[in-house]
Amino acid sequence: MASRLGTSLKSARERRGWSRAALAHVSGLSWSAITQIETGRRQEVRASTLVALASALGVSVDYLLGSAATMSPLVDHDLVTYSSDDDYLAAAVPYIRDGIERGDSVLAVTPKRHADLLHDVLEGEAQQVDFLDSSAWYRSLPSAASGYRDYVNERFERGAPWIRIIGEPVWTGRTGTALTEWFRYEALINVSFASSPASVVCTYDTRVVPDGAMEAALRTHPHLMGDGDVTASATYQEPEDFLLTLS
Repeated sequence: MASRLGTSLKSARERRGWSRAALAHVSGLSWSAITQIETGRRQEVRASTLVALASALGVSVDYLLGSAATMSPLVDHDLVTYSSDDDYLAAAVPYIRDGIERGDSVLAVTPKRHADLLHDVLEGEAQQVDFLDSSAWYRSLPSAASGYRDYVNERFERGAPWIRIIGEPVWTGRTGTALTEWFRYEALINVSFASSPASVVCTYDTRVVPDGAMEAALRTHPHLMGDGDVTASATYQEPEDFLLTLS
């Protein structure tokens, strides 16, 4: 049986899209050593080996060992825009299925209508996803933030190699100060979850997003996801810089 180290190593390698041979090349380790660690056949791993693997994969040694996350940036925070149910499903379903296949813990915070759509498409796979209603979840942004932290910590402590979250904002009533607070929250996600073993995708329905919100969304999400690709947001600002622009 694979050890926690083996599970974390395999998960991090696959997120990079690397084969064991590719990781061996980048880390300077042998293919056989990586295979033995991932399969749990090698339980005693030298510190220099752990450092080489963590450096190659861009994660912390703590993450590989399953200890508390450090300040090494791990979290992905991506933006998806859509304008139809088909567009939404085209982005959400592969993201969720990829997480299920990798053994990630998957959380979907969505309106009931989207949850129903996802259940219809995922069928039995939906049982491996935690669904929460977005209207209740985002009623209080401080509670939402702490709820996400609790979810990530709990699932990681229970052995999940990675936590995958997809969330749908609630725009009803979000104008003026409330809209500013939303994007303050989005910016802070990049700070508060920086060292968390998690991927967060925010889905924005362009048919109902308030005026001016997309500009702020592009400034608070480091990456854009669409058509199977992830690209950098050209207007993304570091959280400190973005927050200083808010009145």
